[in-house]
Amino acid sequence: MKKILAHLFEYKSFSRKEAYDILINITEGKYDSHQIAAFMTAYGMRSIRVEELGGFRDAMYDLCLQLDFSGYDLIDLCGTGGDGKNTFNISTLASFVVAGAGYHVAKHGNIGVSSGCGSSNVMEYLGYQFTNDKGELNRQLDEANICFLHAPLFHPAMKTVAPIRKALAVKTFFNMLGPLTNPANPKFQSVGVFSLELARLYGYLYQDSVKQYSIIHALDGYDEISLTGDFKVITNAGEKYYSIPELGFDIVAPASLASGETINEAADTFLKIISNDGNDIQNNVVLTNAAFAINTFDPQKTFAACLAEAAESLKSGRAFNSFKKLINK
Repeated sequence: MKKILAHLFEYKSFSRKEAYDILINITEGKYDSHQIAAFMTAYGMRSIRVEELGGFRDAMYDLCLQLDFSGYDLIDLCGTGGDGKNTFNISTLASFVVAGAGYHVAKHGNIGVSSGCGSSNVMEYLGYQFTNDKGELNRQLDEANICFLHAPLFHPAMKTVAPIRKALAVKTFFNMLGPLTNPANPKFQSVGVFSLELARLYGYLYQDSVKQYSIIHALDGYDEISLTGDFKVITNAGEKYYSIPELGFDIVAPASLASGETINEAADTFLKIISNDGNDIQNNVVLTNAAFAINTFDPQKTFAACLAEAAESLKSGRAFNSFKKLINK
């Protein structure tokens, strides 16, 4: 590790194979926790290269408990986190809206590391029992149109770095890997990232895959469409800039997206929105993210048509029904 750290400190990069080997060695416990922390910290102070991100991603995916959901057209709505905004659980709520609209969702999630309440925190608090049993996950997809994949159950090799990430409590390159390493490897991906640079790196990686994708970055730093400012979306067709008025909404204040200070408060907000009792700002943010996910399935649909599908899912109660069916399984 000493040579690896010296390499980083000299602003040199690693090849895809070198990055792959480093992550394998980290998960196998070949370095001590102080060295791993130094390695993660170094990547917080310099840009990651596409070859390095690809190598880390390959290693994570090869090490995970992979799932074969042949016969399902799956989408994952997953953000990198690490934007430091402490919003309510937008992508998780949007996932249930998409499921309620009739699409199959394999939601990859984890506990909050650089945020107060991750998707796994709120799902567990609300009664969901994490599982990696494929039969149970299949039943969830059939009955609720959604399954929830709690990352630690599918990435056991990451137990080496979990306490280090928790102790650091800031975003690291592992935030960048979460959306890239869904164990179900869904064909469709609607992913939010915390920087435009990372959005473009994702684009380079996805171009070499068969995925249909939407990579979202709000220009004021959110890893999702926040309606607090304009945003960019990178898809298979290219990169596009969106203004909030163009979508028919007013720009909202960041404070209106707060999740609260505790998991209890975050869960209360989640339940209000999923049961169609959220305020207009909360609903519009969730529905806009859901609409762009639906558009990922069918890029020929207009935003208005996708938004109407999402709104019908929420207002009819179908999104809430998907949530209740998942929780009851």
